[in-house]
Amino acid sequence: MQMLYDSESFVVVHMSPDAVETSGIVLNDGAEPRPQLVRHGFEIVDKRSGKEVYLDGSWAEMFQEQIRAWQRDTPTQEEVEDALDRYAGLAQHPVVVH
Repeated sequence: MQMLYDSESFVVVHMSPDAVETSGIVLNDGAEPRPQLVRHGFEIVDKRSGKEVYLDGSWAEMFQEQIRAWQRDTPTQEEVEDALDRYAGLAQHPVVVH
């Protein structure tokens, strides 16, 4: 897990895939489980609304492209916040502290 962005309005965290150790685990039918495809994702927290959205799969790939564009073009904070605000429109889950 790596925090990529933190402002008064948003937090963006990159969740990296972790290797899952499956050796020694036996399923009910006696077989060992096959390795699972573990994908990375991004959590975007809208501090203003108290909601978060988790992007994985094709959404994560699109967001990764956005990050690469930001690295090339060095946007203003306002441009970053505007882009994050569009993704925050997908947020449906309230932030819960564990």
